Amino acid sequence: MGAYDFFYTAFGHVILTICLIFRYATSKGYWTDPYVQYFVRSLGERKAPEINRGYYACVGGMNHLDAFLRKTVCNCQIVKLGAGLDTTFWRLKVLPRKYIEVDFPMIKHTCSYIVVYLFRTKPPLLKPLIETYSTDSLLLNGHSLDSDRHCIIGADLRDIPGLDDKLKKFHLNPKLPTLFLSECVLVYMTPDQSSKQVNWASDTFHTAMFVNYEQVNMMDRFGQVMIENLQRRQCNLAGVGVCQSLESQKERFLKTVWENVDALDMVTVYSVIPQDDVANGTSSPPTLSICWATKDKFKQVHMGLSQVAF
Repeated sequence: MGAYDFFYTAFGHVILTICLIFRYATSKGYWTDPYVQYFVRSLGERKAPEINRGYYACVGGMNHLDAFLRKTVCNCQIVKLGAGLDTTFWRLKVLPRKYIEVDFPMIKHTCSYIVVYLFRTKPPLLKPLIETYSTDSLLLNGHSLDSDRHCIIGADLRDIPGLDDKLKKFHLNPKLPTLFLSECVLVYMTPDQSSKQVNWASDTFHTAMFVNYEQVNMMDRFGQVMIENLQRRQCNLAGVGVCQSLESQKERFLKTVWENVDALDMVTVYSVIPQDDVANGTSSPPTLSICWATKDKFKQVHMGLSQVAF
């Protein structure tokens, strides 16, 4: 299967749909992203305001990333699980020691070549990032790309030993504070697989934070409509059982060795983030949530990761 052929599969269609939502929402001014146009060129069809605002709340809710960078004074690592065609790295104003994106090999194969294309053909766009790549060449090899500060890896997140081996190969340091970001990824794994994923993260890294943006309240009518729509596209939410409530979302982390866990639905998130740049009216969908967990093996009180909250 070729890199672009992947996007004609059921799962690839879901990833492309999410990218199109981001592209459309930014075109309507929900948030600013000068890079997404190079990853997804088409605006696609009009998206409902509820959908746009749900992802606007997601972008706002992911401010955990900025708080983590401040707490660690950028002496940290960030791992984006199920990164898709994500532009978060490009939008960062300050950089961690290493930013690693992981997704299926065919997705990251496409992403890697987009990065090389941008680097070679859009120097004004990349001006803030030139130093990121200045001390070495971009190392492009199959489904991976590596540089001093930015790394793109093709891997199956369900294969924990394989994922762990690849991250070691690209010099991820378990002793450095590490932030894991996951957006609508764990729900495509079985509950057992996602539990192993969050358990591996907490077991492997001494000081860590895990932020998971995902479905919630999936047993109500709104959630059932979402499930039915995805099933018609032959896309199964294998982990939907964990998405029944905020409590079930938190329980996945509490059952492992994460020490502090909290969660909010997107209706609550949307109500408290600045809204000067979007029209008032429709709220965010009630079927999305953000859950975050922290752990610190050495109890570094001065770092205060447990205090990072929305």
